[in-house]
Amino acid sequence: MSAIADNLQAVRARIANAAVATGRSPDTVRLLAVSKTWPLSCILEAADAGQCAFGENYVQEGIDKIAAITGRNLEWHFIGPLQSNKSRSVAERFDWVHSIERLKIAERLSAQRPAYLAPLQVCIQVNVSGETSKSGCAPDEAPGLCKSIAALPGLRLRGLMAIPEPTDSIDAQRLPFRQLRQIYEHIRAAGLPLDTLSMGMSHDLEAAVAEGATIVRIGTAIFGERNYA
Repeated sequence: MSAIADNLQAVRARIANAAVATGRSPDTVRLLAVSKTWPLSCILEAADAGQCAFGENYVQEGIDKIAAITGRNLEWHFIGPLQSNKSRSVAERFDWVHSIERLKIAERLSAQRPAYLAPLQVCIQVNVSGETSKSGCAPDEAPGLCKSIAALPGLRLRGLMAIPEPTDSIDAQRLPFRQLRQIYEHIRAAGLPLDTLSMGMSHDLEAAVAEGATIVRIGTAIFGERNYA
């Protein structure tokens, strides 16, 4: 097996162990391979090892990869900050968007989603850590934003996403994930059929799974450390 295939196997084992440890079925947690900055060859290695869902942070890089990889039944998730002038490309090419924080962006995606495609699957990004450098709506804004977005044609609201401030303590890691889950449960109780909690990365996936993650977004543990230079 390739190194990427080995890494995927190890990550899947981590997810399964974390799920079982909290009384969940491993099948309730999906693995999203974050392939930003990595070349097509790495994505194809992962696909050959059975990975079908990939996450991209940069619009042009993502759509170039989508166009270059044909004949594969892959699912593409946009997980980075999205500007209004890039929304059409995302609406036309991606299957999921995890990072909606404003109604304006959702309205543009809805209007620009081609009618011949299935609805765009979307999550609201919530800034649970309150970091000024992080994207996402404030926690108290999430219920109203979800209600507005759920009414838009062309989109299917699936759930919430967060990128908490990194910490090494698993107890500290669990706190913002628990906060996101509580917001999610509040919105579900109000009648919106959410089913997705997109949270957890390479360093904190166990804490995220313990708090109910249904999608974990893993890059470094699969592909290695990135060189942004």
